[in-house]
Amino acid sequence: MGLAASFRESLIIDVIAASYRVIQEGRFGPMLNGKTALVTGGGTGIGKAIAASLCKNGARVAILSRNLAHIERTAAEISGQNRLVLSVQMDVRSKVDVRRAVAEVVSKLGAIHILVNNAGISALSLISDEDDSKWHDIIDTNLNGMYLITKEVLQQIPDQSGGRIINISSVLGKFGVPGYTAYCTTKHGMIGFTRALALEVVRRGITVNTICPGWVDTEMAMLGINETAALQGISPEEFKAQAVAAVPIRRFLEADEIADLVSYVASDAARGITGQAINICGGQTMM
Repeated sequence: MGLAASFRESLIIDVIAASYRVIQEGRFGPMLNGKTALVTGGGTGIGKAIAASLCKNGARVAILSRNLAHIERTAAEISGQNRLVLSVQMDVRSKVDVRRAVAEVVSKLGAIHILVNNAGISALSLISDEDDSKWHDIIDTNLNGMYLITKEVLQQIPDQSGGRIINISSVLGKFGVPGYTAYCTTKHGMIGFTRALALEVVRRGITVNTICPGWVDTEMAMLGINETAALQGISPEEFKAQAVAAVPIRRFLEADEIADLVSYVASDAARGITGQAINICGGQTMM
């Protein structure tokens, strides 16, 4: 083969390869392009990872939290990757604050398509405690807050636009743990909320699902380890070893693993999934 023929063949191969890449990128490009997502509790831990994953997959993202410093720092990190991220301070327990925050998101990013209810708190709350404040704070944040923001956002999701409500519960929504009655109540409640709401909004083309993580390597998990270890009279290291041993895959999950599942459930590929409580827990529970 002459030099000219060899060059022509090489050029043809390069053009075919480039065309294939363009076709593939068009087919498998960012799966959330054109979507706007709102993530509560998006400043740290799982929420931060979810915000980053949604952005990576093409969505415009608003992250909301009581802690302005956390969400501003996270927004700056993600926006530094040429992605559109808005940080809005909001107390999910306040109806007035929720309305103001959602209105701000809509005014700056347009109609909302995806809501991730990730805001939540946990604390040891024994039924014998004289002070009921922990119970009320956990219920107000995890359950009432989810209700308030979902109700407001549903008014902003266009019908038949691939709307998604994704609630971040826990495997503690599937079983109980002593000392965490308030937290377990809220996480069980999120699943019931999901199942009923999924049927209520199905005709609008909106799906509602819950993700139930097991142990995830976050600050909140570390708090739980320290509290429960103290309750049992053992060291945090001993309790963590017991916790890992109870997980069939023998490790804690990473926040990114939860986030990537959320992005899938938010996508059109998951349009047939609704009313489900999806475990991602390394086999910790199979209910």
